[in-house]
Amino acid sequence: MLYPSIDSLLNKIGSKYLLVNIVAKRAKEMEKTEHFQIKESEYKSSKFIGKALEEVNEGLINIEEKTD
Repeated sequence: MLYPSIDSLLNKIGSKYLLVNIVAKRAKEMEKTEHFQIKESEYKSSKFIGKALEEVNEGLINIEEKTD
């Protein structure tokens, strides 16, 4: 079974497309800056995409919607 599950991620982020964009940006940021929001030893994944998904699942990445 994959961790985190798509169902739990979609409860945090309402759209699959938005989820993909957020996770891709965060993974690139982690690779470039080596800044992690969770201790590296506590991640279950070894890849940046998986780590970004775990951060979303933990609620560490928040989305602000613009209102005009």
